[in-house]
Amino acid sequence: MHDDGRYDESGVTGRRAERATAAPVSRETEPVTWPVSGHENVGTVGRATASPRDGAVYGGRAEPARGRARSTADHAPLPQEPAGGRADPAVSPEPVRRAVDALPPPEPAPGPAVPHQPGPAAISGPPLSTIDTPTSSVGSPYGEPVGDAYVSRETPTREEDDPPLAMEAMRAVQILNPSGEVTMPRPERTRVMCVANQKGGVGKTTTTVNLAVALALHGNRVLVVDLDPQGNASTGLNVPHHTGVPDVYDCLIDSVPLEEVAQGVEGIPNLWCVPATIDLAGAEIELVSVVARESRLARAIAAYPGHFDYVFIDCPPSLGLLTVNALVAAQEVLIPIQCEYYALEGLNQLINNINLVRKHLNPMLEVSTILLTMYDRRTRLADAVEQDVRNHFGDKVLQAVIPRNVRVSEAPSYGQSVMTYDPGSRGATSYFAAAQEIAERGVKEPVSRNG
Repeated sequence: MHDDGRYDESGVTGRRAERATAAPVSRETEPVTWPVSGHENVGTVGRATASPRDGAVYGGRAEPARGRARSTADHAPLPQEPAGGRADPAVSPEPVRRAVDALPPPEPAPGPAVPHQPGPAAISGPPLSTIDTPTSSVGSPYGEPVGDAYVSRETPTREEDDPPLAMEAMRAVQILNPSGEVTMPRPERTRVMCVANQKGGVGKTTTTVNLAVALALHGNRVLVVDLDPQGNASTGLNVPHHTGVPDVYDCLIDSVPLEEVAQGVEGIPNLWCVPATIDLAGAEIELVSVVARESRLARAIAAYPGHFDYVFIDCPPSLGLLTVNALVAAQEVLIPIQCEYYALEGLNQLINNINLVRKHLNPMLEVSTILLTMYDRRTRLADAVEQDVRNHFGDKVLQAVIPRNVRVSEAPSYGQSVMTYDPGSRGATSYFAAAQEIAERGVKEPVSRNG
């Protein structure tokens, strides 16, 4: 650098010197390419020098350099890429042109990701060497063979034929059964089922409500007896159960006939409910001095003039007189078990009490159904509980398992069951499968759809 601020260009070599001594280039000048002969110098007018790998620059715009001569500074042969790579265009232009023609078209603008598809090795068919049709002639935008050997990415599979909303709508129609046909078999005699577990929060009320609604929607006549002083089953069926409403307390204490207390469930013609009010909380104490206190509910159900296919009794989370009344009145016991350790801890005591009732009060009582609820497939504990329960109870455990589903918890706030609140949800589908399994277990031969 001189004292007056100028730089000395004598030390500049190579391309820097070439750019420093080159004449000024106008961006408006049309590019002209001079012919190439061997390793003679070539030049361009109005074109910036660039590597053939990067492409030449036309007025500030890059252009691919396929099949063009290289500039003066790059006239020396470039090293070849490793085997399997792409050939240099200046060295072997013809094979590269054929390879480029066989490449797929450029990807569109960034958007939704293309779903992952299995590779050729994962799809059954003849090996690649046995296919005569070249990849470029198939017409697949992704360059993948199609036909008998492989599946194109654009070819919809059988699972993609019906979108998720359509599948959910089909499940909703199947569960709601708008035609009113008898699609679940009806038992030859009334099945009185007691839903009991002394542990709270395992899904007794939810199971009672949803199973009753599922069976009623498919042609069965169902009665729900709410024997829990909290009255949650009455809330889930949208049946009034405030103070002053005739309830199950009047049947147990004052011997009021059950038909005067039962109320029809709105929107479900084959379903009735005997509500429970807060008065039922004192029934435990009042029944202590009553004669035949353990069989009060059994006599009320037996005296009902109508015929029901199913009678579900929702028990409180205890082993008091109310639960004993339900066990004496029932023929079968349905035990919901939450897939956690605490649910298993008290199961032994419940089985012992059931055995005592069978021995002294109701010899026809049996544990017929075990239903796993609140199943969380993400945890190993749920799998461990399921395996333990199935190993201990065997065929009594239903194959249907109720998962954790927010729709099941939301439905009672609207006075509905999950079957009518969101019939296409996983919770409704699981309870529907459980109800169908219970119905098929209760009869030897299912009835026809119009039976």
